[in-house]
Amino acid sequence: MNVRISQSTIHGKLEAPPSKSYTHRAIVMASLSKASRVINPLISEDTCSTVSACEAIGATINPVGDVFFVDGVNGEPTTPDNVIDCQNSGTTLRFMIGVCSLINGTSVLTGDASLRGRPNSQLIDALNELGANVAATKDNGMAPVIVHGVLSGGRSALTKPMSSQFLSALLIACPLCQADTTLNVHNLQSRPYVDMTLELLNQAQINVSTDYNEFMVPCCQNFADTDFLIPGDFSSAALHLSAAAITNSRISVHNLLESKQGDKRIVTILKEMGANISWQHDVVTIDGAELHGVTIDANDIPDLVPILAVLGAYAEGTTDIFNVANLRYKETDRLAAIITELRKMQVDIKQEGDVLRIKGGNPKGASLRGYGDHRIVMSLAVAALAADGQTQIDTAESVKVSYPDFFDDIFALGANLESLSAESV
Repeated sequence: MNVRISQSTIHGKLEAPPSKSYTHRAIVMASLSKASRVINPLISEDTCSTVSACEAIGATINPVGDVFFVDGVNGEPTTPDNVIDCQNSGTTLRFMIGVCSLINGTSVLTGDASLRGRPNSQLIDALNELGANVAATKDNGMAPVIVHGVLSGGRSALTKPMSSQFLSALLIACPLCQADTTLNVHNLQSRPYVDMTLELLNQAQINVSTDYNEFMVPCCQNFADTDFLIPGDFSSAALHLSAAAITNSRISVHNLLESKQGDKRIVTILKEMGANISWQHDVVTIDGAELHGVTIDANDIPDLVPILAVLGAYAEGTTDIFNVANLRYKETDRLAAIITELRKMQVDIKQEGDVLRIKGGNPKGASLRGYGDHRIVMSLAVAALAADGQTQIDTAESVKVSYPDFFDDIFALGANLESLSAESV
């Protein structure tokens, strides 16, 4: 699907969709318990991949209204009957590699072409050090991955892990080992995602002690039956808040309670850039204003980088976003993608080492690629709302990965957009 978007003013209020990151974690942990509930889960292609993967190792997940009722495996996952297809979900793949390493049998995990190009070597090496037998079929650290247990525990190290998902996968699996586990972690990136994992582990009465350099995981624990309540997603809300900022519009986004999400920093960043923004209880309200460039450390907020680059394109002066190198290992090379596409909109943007530098100006409408990457597509759609002329973006269907209602929501706020068949563009 392709979309065509014209300059727009938006207004109104909307509910932030549930957090994808919390939903993944809750589904997996609920599946390792005996019987738990996931309340207000995000239902998207990625989270459905996690549901299917957890059912493959023996859990039963029944959706009733806005609740997943989970009959779990009570700490004893079973050998899958078939290959686990994680589709496009890196979180599903990494978490389930860890879970499958607990099984006294063989599991095979794979995904789509994009997922089969994403690295997992650091996780594979750590699991092998802890007693499992894990290997990539092509010996390149990428899916398909063959996993044979049983993970026993012990000591391992992660040095500047390429993804925080590797550490989260270990923290979820290791409590079920038969020996204590010590994980030494150096130069941890994206710490808020690990904090989410620790928060939900604590809810499930799993004990982990850490100073963020060393993680101590006692063995022989049990995932308690738990109600996991999923908060609203700041990664998704950031898109609408940024859209209001660059179009000088007023909106309010609801269902944004305080949580461990690093992407809640969008509120602070927009305020630093000059936006009129406030956060009261679970509602963030923004009234667009003239923005100015700032310097942003993206180490803990990699998913925000594409939309931060869009904000920089409309801000007076220069915006520098540093610690961006890991964007090259997402669903696509997001660093190259956002640079290439914003340049088509006549934005002065470039990479200098580990810094993304954007000089604000007057972006123009253009024909853009979405790369089949949900965050690139949605960020470019926001950029189009304030650009001179019309903008066309391909692979718009990819928003189903994390935010299926994205285009419906921005249309309801007043965006001038229409969907087009791929052949009509």
